Amino acid sequence: MRWILVVAKELDLAKTRLGAVLPPDERRVLAEAMFNDVLAAALASERADRVAVVSSDRALLARAETLGALAIDEQFPRGLNLAVALGTRELAIQGADTICAVLSDIPLVTGDDIDAVLDAMPPGPSVVLVPSRDFSGTNIIARSPGDIIATRFGTMSLVKHLEDCRRRGVPCEILRLQRPALDLDLMADLAEFVRAALPTHTLNQLARLGIGPH
Repeated sequence: MRWILVVAKELDLAKTRLGAVLPPDERRVLAEAMFNDVLAAALASERADRVAVVSSDRALLARAETLGALAIDEQFPRGLNLAVALGTRELAIQGADTICAVLSDIPLVTGDDIDAVLDAMPPGPSVVLVPSRDFSGTNIIARSPGDIIATRFGTMSLVKHLEDCRRRGVPCEILRLQRPALDLDLMADLAEFVRAALPTHTLNQLARLGIGPH
């Protein structure tokens, strides 16, 4: 069974790197808009069997359940990698043999992008990585089985994931996808997102903040 695992920080802790340009309440609503876009993309996937969300944010978990996704309560903020590990263990109990972990701050991602990741997986135990625009981070990682390597989200995660696969002899594919490569961490990222001008919750929220088209 193939699962998508959307990984979302607690809203009050999200997008702190935008603190210089957005106050906490605006960062919160922006993070929620991005989550809604990513969750919609996950639910639109045709290759996955189920969708789950792991978070310590009760509002996001409630939203996930309302839309038919499995809500995995992190209970308290553990950091991305421990959250993914918790979600991975729960999905293994649910019968997952493939887990595609998607970060909740890549609101341009579509169901087609996620399907492309799942289609790119080599037969047997394997990993597919979708890098960030600067080719240092990892924005999506698909693993079969789900615990074949641990996730290493953070600084230089792409290199760390590749090294873990090499060391363990795990087949690994890098799939460059334009839309999910854009994560929104800096003001320049917001400007780039607005230039894409897709009708999304995130674009609507940025317009409300005066950062997008009106």
